[in-house]
Amino acid sequence: MSNPAAGAVHGHHADLQHHFDSLEQQHEAATLGMWLFLITEVMFFGGLFLAYMLYRVWYPEAWAAASLELDITLGAFNTAVLIGSSLTMALAVRAAQTGLRRATVNWVLTTMALGLVFVVVKYFEYAEKFEHHHVPGWLGGGFAFEGPWEGPAEIYFSLYFIMTGLHATHMIIGFGLLSVIAWMAHKGRFSKEWSTPVELSGLYWHFVDIVWIFLFPLLYLVDRAHNVM
Repeated sequence: MSNPAAGAVHGHHADLQHHFDSLEQQHEAATLGMWLFLITEVMFFGGLFLAYMLYRVWYPEAWAAASLELDITLGAFNTAVLIGSSLTMALAVRAAQTGLRRATVNWVLTTMALGLVFVVVKYFEYAEKFEHHHVPGWLGGGFAFEGPWEGPAEIYFSLYFIMTGLHATHMIIGFGLLSVIAWMAHKGRFSKEWSTPVELSGLYWHFVDIVWIFLFPLLYLVDRAHNVM
């Protein structure tokens, strides 16, 4: 029996679903579906970004003061890690498209390793917030903040935990997707003719990275230049 990844079986590719006429049509439909899903995710995060911007306009001093409590070094490090993971994910997609099985597996695993580094660093950031009592009451923390901005600062940290927590949740989901992709690649499921799951997983991972590219300046760099000056 021929290898499904190697091409057609009895004139019909093993991964072509019965309701599509060709792999190209199936690929286009799957890609459109992923983009529609990502649009709903943009709308979801967009509501949080809107809430963030409104409160920042209402309490600029509190936002600047609370932002200074975040570790900009860890935030910048995690930004570099995720940018690196976008590169390795792109290399994984390219390897799958060119039929390089081992390279696909290696690049996917490297992407997962970088994502794990991000989550571990975020864990230490969260632990620091608990230590300094910067965890909102609804999360079980006894919130405390020096200065006249304790109330608005608690709103800031509420948004911080919601936005970064949802982002981390999306990353954990990404680990699950990439685990399946790595297993499929190891089994030789992808080829020059069919690598759609890798490409769609890449789109999802790039979206998660882009969300962080917005979160980092919004949360960590609030009025930072003014305070440096």
